[in-house]
Amino acid sequence: MRRERLNLSLEDKNNLQDKKFCLVDNNSLIAEEKVKVNFFLAIGLMFIVLAFVFNSPREIWIGYKKILTSSANLITDYIELSNRGATFFNAGIMLLISLGMVKVSGGKINGVIIAAIFIVTGFSFFGKNLFNTMPITLGVLLIARLEKLPFKEYLPQALFATGLSPLVSEITFNLGLPLWQGLIYGTLVGIFTGAIIPPMATKFYSFHQGFNLYNVGFTAGIIGMIFMAILRSMGVDVLPLTIISSGNNKGFSLVLYFVFALILLLGLYANRWSMKGYSSLLALSGRSGTDFTETSGLGLTLVNMALLGIITTSYVLVIGGELNGPTIGGILTVVGFGAYGKHIKNVMPIFLGVLIAKYFNIYDHYSTSSILALLFGSTLAPIAGYYGVLAGIIAGFIHMAITMNIGYLHGGMNLYNNGFSGGFIAAALVPIFDTIIRHKTARANEK
Repeated sequence: MRRERLNLSLEDKNNLQDKKFCLVDNNSLIAEEKVKVNFFLAIGLMFIVLAFVFNSPREIWIGYKKILTSSANLITDYIELSNRGATFFNAGIMLLISLGMVKVSGGKINGVIIAAIFIVTGFSFFGKNLFNTMPITLGVLLIARLEKLPFKEYLPQALFATGLSPLVSEITFNLGLPLWQGLIYGTLVGIFTGAIIPPMATKFYSFHQGFNLYNVGFTAGIIGMIFMAILRSMGVDVLPLTIISSGNNKGFSLVLYFVFALILLLGLYANRWSMKGYSSLLALSGRSGTDFTETSGLGLTLVNMALLGIITTSYVLVIGGELNGPTIGGILTVVGFGAYGKHIKNVMPIFLGVLIAKYFNIYDHYSTSSILALLFGSTLAPIAGYYGVLAGIIAGFIHMAITMNIGYLHGGMNLYNNGFSGGFIAAALVPIFDTIIRHKTARANEK
């Protein structure tokens, strides 16, 4: 029965896409897809070229080997662990591999795929690499084969599921096992987690009702928590790391602003050098991950992504924070979800709530962890988009407290720590907000 519902859902989705495609010239659709492919290809190649600007080939190779063999759990800044060149090389390679997966599977680059590629790229600055992501991807491919569905239908889950990549690295390299045993156990655990994430993510969606954009992050947190409980019961404890770089703001800000300026110009060009229609995009709540490429077009989506990138980068610089691996990852994640649920109107209340919370807690306002709480806290943007500014502020305020304390449960095995906390916050707040609205509506009807 579940298979039938899934197939029907996919068929309906394809029918809707077909109807939309009939309204435009087929050549235009092909051209737009080529633009998207070339867009990601250009960013990936640029990161790889930058790697050789920052460091020599030998330094990159030595640093890249450190990245591949590190435990990679939160927070492992690859820039500090290795060097800038190796980190940008890793991010560029991971982006190109993600793009290759889309093309080989026959998938199309829509809003969710844009978000997925950006989140893989962003977290390749602090946690993801070729070794620890491939077993998880293989696990998702396995479940797709078992369900007898094309891999492209599971492609977003395959990309998002790599948030559990530190689990593969930790078991392989950090449990004191002989290397061959570690490789076997780590790979098997990665395949297993990849296989169970899609069905679990589907079920857990109802827990937060689409108000947590990082649904797979919540799922990964549950899985990571279970694995950590098993490891701790066996006398193995894994504590979150804090390996963070500093002193790179000037160079990295130039790179980020350059990228976002290009995205902005490309978006404006695609939208005929205007912002027409952007107010309609801002009116969308973002709940369940609204695909802005379908609702508003590629041009306005790129404009929205660029504005989010400029705003978040500027925030880090203005408060005196550091542009390091984790914060760059956070910025790129926000930018990616600028195609799938986030816009400048629904993230601002969340940001404001986190900022207010900073003045009532004991945490360093300018630390990387606090900055990440703000950036990734935008996973709750649909709450602000759906219930209003005050609800968003409340959600952001609570998120700051929860996300700074929940990492112990999964021991840093889940890179999407904020998605994990966001799921609990949405599940707790949504019924309360619904009740308030229901009572207000009832009173209004009585009058």
